[in-house]
Amino acid sequence: MSLSKRTTRPLDHLVLPVDTLTQARRRLSNLGFTVADDARHPFGTENACVFFADGTYLEPLAIASREECEAAALDGNAFVARDQAFRFRQGPEGLSALVFGTEDAASDHIRFRARGISGGDMLEFSRPMKLPDGREGLGSFRLAFAADLRAPDLFLFSCQRVRALPTDRAALERHDNGVIGISEVVLSEANPTDFQYLLQEAVDEREVSAHSFGMDVATTNAKISVLNAAGMEAFFGRSVRGAERGLRGRAVVFRVADLEATRALFAENDIEFAEMGGRLIVPEMPGQGVIFAFGA
Repeated sequence: MSLSKRTTRPLDHLVLPVDTLTQARRRLSNLGFTVADDARHPFGTENACVFFADGTYLEPLAIASREECEAAALDGNAFVARDQAFRFRQGPEGLSALVFGTEDAASDHIRFRARGISGGDMLEFSRPMKLPDGREGLGSFRLAFAADLRAPDLFLFSCQRVRALPTDRAALERHDNGVIGISEVVLSEANPTDFQYLLQEAVDEREVSAHSFGMDVATTNAKISVLNAAGMEAFFGRSVRGAERGLRGRAVVFRVADLEATRALFAENDIEFAEMGGRLIVPEMPGQGVIFAFGA
């Protein structure tokens, strides 16, 4: 393996810790998302995913068994250990991890170790998933973790689908709010370029766009933005000036097919939102731990 070879990765999914899947399902459904059935991990966590037509998805993540989670963390499971650390520091809801697609997680793990950003041992596991038509599939995954000790509230990992889940999930990718994918993931940090290296290596992309509000790193299908306080205020109307240092997940920006239809659905469902820069900005609520923004 050549450590110098660059292959820019796609955004695969986002991990969103939630208090309960029931509460998350209620909130996400009110926002117009189609939510998959609950699914259980073999190490004590559970999810209810929201899949998009562009191949990305949200993973609302809850605790199914605290005892199993604690045992897994003690056994070196970095995914569970990081989730527990996030909940201890930030509470049960938010955005804790960005996940990038890969065809070779083992090579990513070697590269992360060589670059000094390994976030723990590789993790391999399988889990079942039930599709709307009643079919069940078993997915197998291999994960490689990247992290920075200066950013204890966010971690990154690459995900290899060793055995893919059934691909015909069109019914799950249709959403009443018109969302077709994730266009941007927004993080915050007082000095964004302090974490340039971590993001470059996790995405495997050398190019970074720096600007007065922070910096952007492009994956093959979405943009990762790290904004300073001025950037969060300018783009989302959110003050983070008193926030502590370190990367924090702040917002997910969705691409919608028809923004007027999204607006109409929000009005019908009594969803609070503001309009900024041609986007509908929905603040955090129970079951939705970060800002959601909807744009064309």
